[in-house]
Amino acid sequence: LLFCLFAEDTGIFEKQQFKEYVEQRTSEDGSDLGHHISTLFQVLNTPPDKRQKTLDEQLAAFAYINGKLFEEMLPNAAFDSAMRQELLNCCALDWSRISPAIFGSLFQSIMDKAARRNLGAHYTSEENILKLIKPLFLDKLREEFEKIKHNINRLLEFHKKLRQLNFLDPACGCGNFLVIAYRELRLLELEILRASKIYQSELSIHRLINLNVDQFFGIEIEEFPAQIAQVALWLMDHQMNLLVSEEFGLYYARIPLETSAKIVCGNALTIDWEEVSPARNLSYIMGNPPFVGAKFMDDEQRKDVAAVFGNIKNAGLLDYVAAWYVKAAKMIKGTTICCAFVSTNSITQGEQVGALWNWMLQEGMKIFFAHRTFQWNNEARGKAAVHCVIIGFADFDITPKWLFEYEHIKGEPQKTKAQNINPYLVDAPDIVLSNRSLPICPVPSIGIGNKPIDGGNYLFTEEEKIEFLKKEPQTEQYFHRWLGADEFLNGYHRYCLWLGDCSPEQLKKMPEAMKRIEAVKNFRLASKSVPTRKIADTPTRFHVENMPSGKFMVMPEVSSERRIYIPFGFLFPDTFASNKLRILANATIYQFGVLCSIMHMSWVRYTTGR
Repeated sequence: LLFCLFAEDTGIFEKQQFKEYVEQRTSEDGSDLGHHISTLFQVLNTPPDKRQKTLDEQLAAFAYINGKLFEEMLPNAAFDSAMRQELLNCCALDWSRISPAIFGSLFQSIMDKAARRNLGAHYTSEENILKLIKPLFLDKLREEFEKIKHNINRLLEFHKKLRQLNFLDPACGCGNFLVIAYRELRLLELEILRASKIYQSELSIHRLINLNVDQFFGIEIEEFPAQIAQVALWLMDHQMNLLVSEEFGLYYARIPLETSAKIVCGNALTIDWEEVSPARNLSYIMGNPPFVGAKFMDDEQRKDVAAVFGNIKNAGLLDYVAAWYVKAAKMIKGTTICCAFVSTNSITQGEQVGALWNWMLQEGMKIFFAHRTFQWNNEARGKAAVHCVIIGFADFDITPKWLFEYEHIKGEPQKTKAQNINPYLVDAPDIVLSNRSLPICPVPSIGIGNKPIDGGNYLFTEEEKIEFLKKEPQTEQYFHRWLGADEFLNGYHRYCLWLGDCSPEQLKKMPEAMKRIEAVKNFRLASKSVPTRKIADTPTRFHVENMPSGKFMVMPEVSSERRIYIPFGFLFPDTFASNKLRILANATIYQFGVLCSIMHMSWVRYTTGR
């Protein structure tokens, strides 16, 4: 239907041919619309000389489309009057002015949030696509064109070179990267034709256009967006053909469709990419692989990435997107293929750097351009709220290298030349930090705070504590100040009833406390977790207990990445730190000073996860 809507506004069909067919040949209640659409699709897939001689004249007037677009026999769709009217409303739009690149936005808009999270499906805006394809290949091609545009022989060779380029998007969604890349290449081809003036002596415009959609390959796990990608490339091809027609004053269209992009519907992590397009034929791999954090993968996704990662050390720390980096690196090794992906910035921070990039560097991969962290710009409803990077890499050294830095993550980047771009996306040597379980010098170890697993029965606000003590004043000595990350950061506290050191004789004298103990026991017994059910036998104890005997330093487990300084502070033994705080027992003022220093904060910004 999308193709038909475009077709009648872009010269493939006669003006309003599809709309008039729907209006004149279908019932107003929509009951027979599905049947008539199916009949039309069969006609569009049949050459004129193979059509029935008795075919209705209005149907027979439609052009033969081919390209397998209408090949599949679909069951009749059920329509009602409202749906028929919506289709006619769509026909009233001028589809020639609509870019096929927006289909990804439309598709994301109809997906629910759970489906988007599970698939990691996020539409990539044209702005972000251009951030990737320009440094990957487009800028170099345009630079080459500018140098040779006055030399007709070199222009003709350059034109042939463009036809030899092949592109793979192994997570293509609705084809946005492929569509925009194809458009930009066709625009460059048009400039070549203008500069060479060869069209002035060429009788057939068909012989002038070298580029075609069969240079583009994609893999997409969902069938619907895979089909959209195929159609979107055809539609973009036709829009560019209309531009050529306007330029040269001759109508040019590739109808019937004779070539198509190869969009494979399947799981990119289990498919052999060589079967989609052999590496020897590929020039570029690009795309926006799914955004699924390591902790949010489902069982099937974990199984897929495990097969890709193999024996890569600490691969369990890696986000889903890292599997695309590994598969791409394996494919491009020993070739001149260049690759670039949009990714969440987590693969350039913290533990993931050591897990992914030690392996990538050992395999010979070299980063030749990168966009440092920027905020996602997305034109779709329900848009993603993520911070991204773009990384271009290859198995050979490419110069110059370009680093795009953002003073503000929502702003425009500053482009600078780099000697070397390391996995932290800075101009520095390829030094990668791996995680370690022990410090390199004698310093206090960092431990987790107290974790009650009590169903809230041992935690009190100031008011709740006062009410409880009215009933049972003898418990006052067992109350301690309680600080978690939120309390520590925002300057308030709660109270914890700690009964772990109480003797049975003391507990018998405190019936209100005993009620709390019984409630904790029942809460733990009701848990689905086996370890939690086991600690129901000791309901006065916490699951994790960390109560230093002297002054100790704490820091929040989580705080805002916008902070210039990580908050640290000292607490005394009469205060219990929750598991939302990290504890450094026996820490000194000197160590506090080092951790709070601008030097350490610079180190944190450079190396750690945020």
